[in-house]
Amino acid sequence: MKWQYTKGLHDLGNHCYAWLQPDGGWGLSNAGLVVDGDQTLLVDTLFDLAHTREMLAAYRRAAPAASNIGVLVNTHSNGDHTFGNQLVKGARIIASRACAEEMAARRPEERAQVMREWQKHGEAGAAWHHLYSGKFDFEGLVYTPPTETFERDMSVNVGSKEVRLVNVGPAHTNGDILAYVPGDRTVFTGDILFIGGHPLAWVGPISNWIAACDLILSWDVETIVPGHGPITDKAGVRKLKGYFEYLTAEARRRFDAGMNEAEAARDISLAPYHDWIDAERIIVNIHTLYKDFGAPRKTETPDYHALMARLRKQNRQY
Repeated sequence: MKWQYTKGLHDLGNHCYAWLQPDGGWGLSNAGLVVDGDQTLLVDTLFDLAHTREMLAAYRRAAPAASNIGVLVNTHSNGDHTFGNQLVKGARIIASRACAEEMAARRPEERAQVMREWQKHGEAGAAWHHLYSGKFDFEGLVYTPPTETFERDMSVNVGSKEVRLVNVGPAHTNGDILAYVPGDRTVFTGDILFIGGHPLAWVGPISNWIAACDLILSWDVETIVPGHGPITDKAGVRKLKGYFEYLTAEARRRFDAGMNEAEAARDISLAPYHDWIDAERIIVNIHTLYKDFGAPRKTETPDYHALMARLRKQNRQY
């Protein structure tokens, strides 16, 4: 089935829904809803209160049971999937243990403070201001953590439906959940899938991400809702897996030749992915791959937003 990539609610059939935010770039994430009778499970909230309220209102119009969300699953810790949690406070909020730990370390109130004082944060602050100012409002956010955590997998019943939660991290973050609804042949992948945009391996290893793609491909799934980008099928999973296989091979050659991460990121051709947005993210992925290859551990974590901002300013079409 050819899905339309338009903003808002998409009925996936059998009382499953997706909320999409084109173009899927920075902060423009997707979410999902599973309904059976008066039972509901929400997959992720959005980056701020206004965007999350708009989504929840649309879900309530489509499925009255969504007026009382019973379960919220946070697929991972990034704010564009968790910062709206306070609007479903009272629900069971489920995440991986690693996700919960990351959420506690990077609270939304801190993001609001940084955005107010972005000029104090150098290149990274300027990058955040460029990406988010005028698009998202981080004021009024309140840290709302998971109420339940798990390690590797668990199942949740939504009426008669089973939703399997599988932690495939560390990959994008330290704890990345796939929410698989086998009876509906549907999976909500969080940021294990970026469709039409370059992914971000903040943590890695990349081999875990490739294994997560293989896991999705092994399932009987027809409808795949990514964390960013349009609804897809297994062809979209294969393309993302191919990206990481390609990047791993290209980065390894440059690592063995003695290039540093910045040199490798500039040198690798992204022609096979010329139509994907946010190509500057390659610098994060190369850093992660070099770490996977055993590069000497740096004393400080690279300021990835600053590095990506520099790459965007260079002559290449980032």
